[in-house]
Amino acid sequence: MKKQQFISDYTVYEDEKEMAACAPADAELLLQAHKATENSYVPYSKFHVGAAARLSNGVIVKGCNIENSAYPSGLCAERTALFAAQAQYPDVPVEAIAITAYSEITEVTEPVAPCGACRQVMVETEQRSHIPMRIICQGNTGKVFVFDGVETLMPFIFLTKFL
Repeated sequence: MKKQQFISDYTVYEDEKEMAACAPADAELLLQAHKATENSYVPYSKFHVGAAARLSNGVIVKGCNIENSAYPSGLCAERTALFAAQAQYPDVPVEAIAITAYSEITEVTEPVAPCGACRQVMVETEQRSHIPMRIICQGNTGKVFVFDGVETLMPFIFLTKFL
């Protein structure tokens, strides 16, 4: 038996202002994700999530989380953005996705990362385009984490070639 370790590299910005100085296009995408939280429908959790996906043609497609009393009929912001991008621009790769959140109950100061289901959708989105997608995460305020490809968030990904 041999124990091994998985290590993931990612970039940390102290806030969106630092990011804007270093990566203005990503900072704009994050701003669009913040705006997308305004469209959330979250009467149960009070936890608003917004996502904005930038396509290789420069188009930004936004998504937000939608809850439903017939749980689990709702959908995460990341998947609404990626599914909308696929539906509207099926042959255009997603370069980056920004994810942010705020809560009506507590302050969200840590970066919000996508759930496992959203990560798997990101895997297949990357597989279709053959390019890694940059994933930008922030809470309502505070640090911003940037991951270069979904595999840095989810090691040992399930590949469609296994199907």
